Amino acid sequence: MNNTQTYLTNLISEHRIVLFMKGSKDFPQCGFSQQAVQILQHLDADYHTVNVLENPEIREGVKTFSQWPTIPQLYIDQDFIGGCDIMKEMFSSGELQKLVESLKTE
Repeated sequence: MNNTQTYLTNLISEHRIVLFMKGSKDFPQCGFSQQAVQILQHLDADYHTVNVLENPEIREGVKTFSQWPTIPQLYIDQDFIGGCDIMKEMFSSGELQKLVESLKTE
């Protein structure tokens, strides 16, 4: 495992919810990242973000790590959930709310 993969593994294990995105919570720099942040904020989730625009190795490394070609990417309890479209589908079905709420009760 290279340094980037080790960093990603450690980061995902340190935080219950991690969103790899373009920009920050306060200033998303793409529409998909903005939608992802809005969903998590609506759920009142306690989440950590990583701005992939600040580090090309992380930006490419996370795509390899998850085997998913696009950003944003959401991880919950070290499990890769998916990108913006999957987050929206899970939010619409209520599945994402249940997942986030289950973290609050533990």
